[in-house]
Amino acid sequence: MEDIAVSDLEDRSIVLKNLMIVGAGGFGREVLSWLPEIESYQKEWTIAGFLDDNLEALKTYNYNYPIIGKIENYQPEENDIFVMAIASPTQRKLMIAQDLMQRGAEFISLIHPSAVFGNNNKIGKGCVICHNTIITCDVKIGDFVTMNIMSVVGHDAFLGDGCTLYAFANVNGFAQIGRGVEIGSHGSVLPGARVGDFAKVGAGSVVMKSVKESTTVVGVPAKKLLSYEN
Repeated sequence: MEDIAVSDLEDRSIVLKNLMIVGAGGFGREVLSWLPEIESYQKEWTIAGFLDDNLEALKTYNYNYPIIGKIENYQPEENDIFVMAIASPTQRKLMIAQDLMQRGAEFISLIHPSAVFGNNNKIGKGCVICHNTIITCDVKIGDFVTMNIMSVVGHDAFLGDGCTLYAFANVNGFAQIGRGVEIGSHGSVLPGARVGDFAKVGAGSVVMKSVKESTTVVGVPAKKLLSYEN
């Protein structure tokens, strides 16, 4: 067996990146829970903690990782890398990502090992692909896209920057999803349909035709939501 000097071990620990989880809300805590299941864990990076503008976000929870600082004024250090753990609102997600990158932040994409991939897919930076998701083939996914558990994207589909697919959402073949779109749990976009930038598809809704940008649609078939009362 090869002898390994203490100095060698110290050198190896130095090269590990400090992973910063951007967002200490529900999704951030979910991401933390499955980070150790990723192969590169403890090989390329170690979890440093969270960034969140609410420094009390974890006060009622029992986590071993602290909120290191606020997103709005954190200055990335040379050995930091970042994962985007804010799913909604998508406008805020993209603004935060852009602001941190302008300060020098490097974002990585996290893909759970249970995710299923076909051929010829392209995925941008800063994405989070959760448990049991399926991306079939010839799919193009932009930067900072979130795919929550059991969501599916069909062949030749396109997802723009900052999109969020909630649990069990389904984007069918050749569908075109614009920038910052949110598709609720069990929501479905049928083959070839288009959803404009920053539109929202309600949970359980089915998009059969085009949806205009910044529009919220609900129902089967999905129609524009005219009003909403709490």
